[in-house]
Order: sequence, then structure tokens, then C-alpha cells
Amino acid sequence: MRIRPARLPDLPLLQDIERAAGEPFRAVGMSRVADDEPPSLDVLDEYRRAGRAWVTVGADDRPLGYLVADPVDGGAHIEQVSVHPAAARQGLGSGLIGHTDRWAAAEGLAALTLTTFSHVPWNAPYYARLGFRVLTGAELTDGLRKIRAEEAEHGLDRWPRVCMRRDVPHLTETNRPQ
Repeated sequence: MRIRPARLPDLPLLQDIERAAGEPFRAVGMSRVADDEPPSLDVLDEYRRAGRAWVTVGADDRPLGYLVADPVDGGAHIEQVSVHPAAARQGLGSGLIGHTDRWAAAEGLAALTLTTFSHVPWNAPYYARLGFRVLTGAELTDGLRKIRAEEAEHGLDRWPRVCMRRDVPHLTETNRPQ
């Protein structure tokens, strides 16, 4: 597995990954999530230009998964992490999250945060196995409250959602991002 910054020609492939990664939601009664459009090329390009979009690629350098993040209230908020189902269960998502840990440490950010569905097996339970914990309402920062409000406006609160956090490990020479 190799992780590199997303490139402009990758962006349509990231949309394809997002669509494919959404399909399993149909099996758990969440067709609306499966039908949701991926981020636009313009939005993905903003992440790319800001240096906050990474892809994990196969031997052919074709993206198999991606992650985009935003700095939010002193942390790195994982806006989206998706892996194509054909490449699932190979550690690609956790590899991208680990890369983001190292990036966040280099940026002086204290934690990774994300929002996710609480009862979908490949969502909150998966992130808990990676060391994320559910935040209480009192622990939500203003930025996370704003993100949750935007998600609610988008209709995502139709299913239970949570905010999660994982502290960023201290940066050393051996875990510095490339």
C-alpha cells in the first residue's frame, strides 16, 4: 500500500470510489446515503490544492481509497474517508487514517475527529477499533457542532450519528509524513 497526495486526474476516480463505497448502505436500509452524490470535483480540488487530500494506490498508481480532512478547532477533522469495496479489508482506510495522524502531528493538531453513523458496522464500531471514542455533547467544540448542524440539514440525522475523536500521537522522526 502506498499513500500519496491526490492529483488532479485522480478526482473523478475519487467520486467513483465514493459512489461504490456508498452501495453497501443499501443493505442496511440506508438507500438515501447510497444515493447521495459524492463531493463535486471543485470541492475535491479545493482539498487537493490545500494539501489535505490523500489517496492510497495500487501497483498501477490508481486510487483505491481516499481521505480528505479539514482543520477544525485545533484538530484534523476527517471529512471523508472511503475505500472501494473491491479493496476493502486490506487496511487501506486505517492506513489513510494513520497518514492523517502523522500529517496532523506535523501541523501541530492535537486530535483527529470525525462524524459517523453509530450503528453501521463499518462506521462507529470500526473507528472505535482504531482508537476513536465517542464524544459527549459537552465535549463537542463549536466547529464540530457546526458540522453536525450541517449534516442534520442534509438529512443525515435520519439515522443515529456520533462525533468521535482520537488523540494524535507525538511526532517523531520515524512517523513524520512523507
